[in-house]
Amino acid sequence: MNAEPILTNIAHVLNKYRLETIMVGNAAAALHGAPVTTLDFDFMFRKTSTNLKKLKHIADELDAVILKPFYPISDLYRIVDENSTLQLDFMSRLHGISSFAGLRSKAVKVSFSGFNLWIADLGDIIKRKPGAKKIKP
Repeated sequence: MNAEPILTNIAHVLNKYRLETIMVGNAAAALHGAPVTTLDFDFMFRKTSTNLKKLKHIADELDAVILKPFYPISDLYRIVDENSTLQLDFMSRLHGISSFAGLRSKAVKVSFSGFNLWIADLGDIIKRKPGAKKIKP
């Protein structure tokens, strides 16, 4: 499956609403060439009232809904389009990552049809996924 059209669409709406995010998780690791697979896209963002409004606009743009799964320590916002099975997870806190700014300082910008996504450094991705330590950055 070619994920570029999906990533282009995601990058387009994130850029349109100026939501600063950094892609983390298996999708980000795959963009670095790691031998992983995923069906969703994970992002770290700064949780502010303005950014939460941007998430609502992004969900509307994607004909999706925002879910807030209940986990006592979770700060997860999930955008889901059940028709296309698109799932975007936005988190303001990540295990193993001390700050958004620290994650951003090592992230790389990747362009999809002219729309940019920030992709976390593979070392930071591995840090937040204790089970992924076998992947070497």
